[in-house]
Amino acid sequence: MEKLRIGIIGYGGIGEKHAASITTGKVPRMELAAVCARSPARQAVFREEHPGIPVFDTAEALYRSGLCDAVLLATPHYDHPPQAIEAFSHGLHVLTEKPSGVSVKDVKALNEVAARSGRVFGIMYNQRTDPVYQALRSMLRSGELGPLKRITWIVTDWYRSQAYHDSSTWHSTWAGDGGGVLLNQSIHQLDLWQWLFGMPDRIWARAGFGKYHRIEVEDDVMAYFEYDSGVTGEYITSTGEAPGTNRLEIACDMGKLVAENGRLRFWRNEVPERVFNDTNTIPFGKPEYREEDVPVGPSAGAGHPGILNNFADAVLDGAPLLARGEDGILALTISNAILLSAWTGDMVDVAGFPAGRFDSLLKEKIWQSAASK
Repeated sequence: MEKLRIGIIGYGGIGEKHAASITTGKVPRMELAAVCARSPARQAVFREEHPGIPVFDTAEALYRSGLCDAVLLATPHYDHPPQAIEAFSHGLHVLTEKPSGVSVKDVKALNEVAARSGRVFGIMYNQRTDPVYQALRSMLRSGELGPLKRITWIVTDWYRSQAYHDSSTWHSTWAGDGGGVLLNQSIHQLDLWQWLFGMPDRIWARAGFGKYHRIEVEDDVMAYFEYDSGVTGEYITSTGEAPGTNRLEIACDMGKLVAENGRLRFWRNEVPERVFNDTNTIPFGKPEYREEDVPVGPSAGAGHPGILNNFADAVLDGAPLLARGEDGILALTISNAILLSAWTGDMVDVAGFPAGRFDSLLKEKIWQSAASK
């Protein structure tokens, strides 16, 4: 079997997880060819877990080794754009962990390089492999729901204790992470939002910075999305609620859908609500509906291994990517817009996002950050 030789840049928790997926056969067409770990302690851990596989001190040394056809970036957020750009310059394919960067400005530059490289560029948006969201996307694209009215997503099951934030001196700081719950955790749901519903046109938001933890960055967010079509959205996320909720509710002309607990439930109107509104003559009349479970596919092959397998197929066979690296700028734009609105109190234009203004305010946060001292 032809295999893709991949190198992992960064051997922290997520890098270790990806290495295990590859070496235990969950990604049959991928071979772990090398790893880059800057920490001697992490190098020792890797050598013990995967004896015989080369370990490098720097990404540059791994890129130049000739051992790899592609790299997987599992490093801090700010490193993703420059490391990906450098990898492309060495003719390597790139799969980056989420997010693709911290600011829209940097990721736009990365996307331009990727477009010229002729290499495959993917991103680890593994929740796109979830059969619930795939079934929902199919329904949305079929038109069977009719026009959408409202989207509400409560994502507060990303609980993190103070111990998580204290696990590294750079963690949960503007200089180290570049953001909190929006970049570290719920960037997955922001990606799913645009993947399912498209990009909002305007965003207004409020956020708590260190509301539940001794940290600099946001750990509680409430955002309001507007679409030119009239659709509205509410997005609520936090790392300070336990046990938390992950519930996506969609109001549409044909009824209501709820995605929660691995289940997709549809309250389907017998007739479209707008048709009922125009024809009903009973003052307190309501459309009749029926409740149904929407069939979803099997979860086998989902998650991180699903993205890894798809990436291998894309490089080796030209298969379409489930999560294109270029798509990383979309969820990041939503995240940047939420922060910008929270910082300024303004409604933020998404299509004409003021990336320069965001960068200027972010640099002020970085300068003041404890991790910069």
